[in-house]
Amino acid sequence: MNKPKPGPPEYKVYRSRRRPLARRTDLEALRRRLSRVRGEDRKPGERRAVTPGRVLKWIALAVVGWVVVSLILFLVSAQTQEGVSAEAERALSSTGNLLTGSTILVLGSDARTGESIDESQQGPSRADTIMLIHAGLGSVRKLSIPRDIEAEIPGHGTQKINAAYALGGPALTIETVESFLGNGLEINHLVEVDFKHFPELVDALGGITVDNKTRICSPPFDNFWKGINFPKGEIDLNGARALGYARVRKNSCAAGEDDRARAARQQEVLRAMGDKVTSPSTFFRLPWVSWQAPRALKSDMRGPGLMALFTDLATGNSNDTEVLEAGCCINGSNLFVSDGAKRDAVRKLLEGD
Repeated sequence: MNKPKPGPPEYKVYRSRRRPLARRTDLEALRRRLSRVRGEDRKPGERRAVTPGRVLKWIALAVVGWVVVSLILFLVSAQTQEGVSAEAERALSSTGNLLTGSTILVLGSDARTGESIDESQQGPSRADTIMLIHAGLGSVRKLSIPRDIEAEIPGHGTQKINAAYALGGPALTIETVESFLGNGLEINHLVEVDFKHFPELVDALGGITVDNKTRICSPPFDNFWKGINFPKGEIDLNGARALGYARVRKNSCAAGEDDRARAARQQEVLRAMGDKVTSPSTFFRLPWVSWQAPRALKSDMRGPGLMALFTDLATGNSNDTEVLEAGCCINGSNLFVSDGAKRDAVRKLLEGD
């Protein structure tokens, strides 16, 4: 007897319920949100809404672009600037760097160029500024050496220390300063200030403000045919007047001044420049400052090294004024320095307090 064939299996059909309030799926909601963010759901010609977040983004991009342009200008200017002589480079020590600590000799000569220099004067140039800077990772210590200090100049006997520049240029000055101070001092880098372009750098900063310790009544010198007069206290200086302030030779309003006061004024100019670099107003001048800064110097350091030095000066520059302790006088005008004063000065320069 044949059994009937089984029929198809029975299926139960269920009707799905509609979701409450007919909500869209999560995927659809996400797609619409992305469209709104991208502006795809805007009508033709309709602008995106200006929001505080979007404004901050634009400002951030503008700031970054402004800084990048300034860095590029600094590097290009530094790479195209004249360096120091081969003899001076050979005289430098290769130890130290601007991260762990490096000693830089800063020289400014009375070469017959620049707005404040009388080009009619003759004779070899002497070092008008002799300053040591020990810089490393945001820390800067300075030591000025008065130019009238009596020192042994290798191969030329005992003279004022600034005569080394006239006798053998920066190379002999490096050798003279190292042997004079002793106590393990080694000079790693050299910076020569170009008096012709120095005023342009100060003007690019928008001028500087110095704290003048004593009233200055200077008779005529160089191209300051009427002399220079500065009151005591804070004074604003443009480029030419800043150079004159740093180079005042005689002060009839303080007859007892000697080259130690002059060295202190030079450090005050450097401090004031460091303060101006970090001021908010300089940000708007940054490309011009970045271009002019390397033009005011000649150095063995190129772009990255000079940038590290300027960064240290801007972030680690202090208000302390350190001038090598010297007594008066030998042969009527030369200053002298004791061995103890040399030892203390080198220790403080290299190690701090």
